[in-house]
Amino acid sequence: MEQQAVWAIGIFLAAYALIVSEKIHRTIVAMIGGLLVIALGIVDQETALRHIDFNTLGLLIGMMIIVSVTADTGVFAFAAAWTAKRAKGEPVRILVALALITAVASAFLDNVTTILLMVPVTFSIARRLGLSPIPFLITQVIASNVGGTATLIGDPPNIMIGSAVRELTFGAFIVNLAPIAAIVMAAYVPLFVLLYRKGLRTTPERQRSLMELDPFGLITDVRLLVKSLSVMGLTVLAFFLHQALHLESAAVALAGAFVLLLLAGEHRMEEAFKKVEWPTIFFFAGLFVLVSGLVETGVMAELAAKAIDLTGGNVAAASMLILWLSAIASAFVDNIPFVATMIPLIQEMGARGVDNMEPLWWSLALGACLGGNGTLIGASANLVAAGLAAKEGHPIRFVAYMKVAFPLMLLSVALASGYVYVRYLL
Repeated sequence: MEQQAVWAIGIFLAAYALIVSEKIHRTIVAMIGGLLVIALGIVDQETALRHIDFNTLGLLIGMMIIVSVTADTGVFAFAAAWTAKRAKGEPVRILVALALITAVASAFLDNVTTILLMVPVTFSIARRLGLSPIPFLITQVIASNVGGTATLIGDPPNIMIGSAVRELTFGAFIVNLAPIAAIVMAAYVPLFVLLYRKGLRTTPERQRSLMELDPFGLITDVRLLVKSLSVMGLTVLAFFLHQALHLESAAVALAGAFVLLLLAGEHRMEEAFKKVEWPTIFFFAGLFVLVSGLVETGVMAELAAKAIDLTGGNVAAASMLILWLSAIASAFVDNIPFVATMIPLIQEMGARGVDNMEPLWWSLALGACLGGNGTLIGASANLVAAGLAAKEGHPIRFVAYMKVAFPLMLLSVALASGYVYVRYLL
């Protein structure tokens, strides 16, 4: 193996270990690792820039701006309060309803944003009911990762896969992944009830207190709400039509974001920009450069050759390997860097003669998104929820979360395996 390849592997593994350890912020690690790849001459700056997927970054920034402006209207707080009232203040029904809302919202926003919007309202509801917010938070985190599986824009791994494989359109993600996401949620709901029903008991007085909430009073700006929902609806429609319109998904998201800023007023622009998760954007950029070192030195080509040898070039075997490897790995390391590593590996497998690539891509998406539920560090949404809960004095313990989530994750991956096999491999 050439010296440059050894350096690329060493930097990547060191960065990965630091990201998993969480001792240094992952954005700092990814950026320093990416800059080292350039500084040591493993790739030059021009090549590194070519490897940064600006379509992924543009899509993330555009959707973050749209969601931040929409959140200012109070619509998400309204949705949670309205749901609680429709559930008659019954804690178990509220738990299920909030999980379902989180799953649906995560499909069309992104799961991190959905968690950021839902968690504060969940704390408010739990306080009124005199209950621990932990069962609500755990079910919402799990639901957000399942819901995010269903669409191109629901989970960062899907955004990355859709950007890397142009044939996998917004509509293709829904047609191929939404059915299994719905199946997994249908399997989860009764299990949520079974797991938590005994601990979710409150008094009639507290239920009445919750029923006295006026959801419509939580809407702070009706005119902005109309503008936001109109732009969001048109943006989602444009995602469906982006191939016919000859537009990349980033162009659609950014167009929606800046049209909404135009309609909402320039005074909202600086606030919207502040709410963009810039550390996440720079994390992605650094990560793309880190992986470019492995691609340009031929490491990915070598791994792809070994994967083909291991599976004998059999698409069914390769699909199951990718699905389960992605799920188990994503449970213990953040699924974003894992997917960033797997995308060029699968592309190289295609270049080496694997004809039917579609099952491999859907297997990667399902494994990474569903596997992210396995532990507290498996996906960004999990970490965000844990951080918010700790600030409120209700820390989510790693082992306590894993006891609930890991078996559920294994169930979802088993269901996904059957789905992939029946739909694509029979």
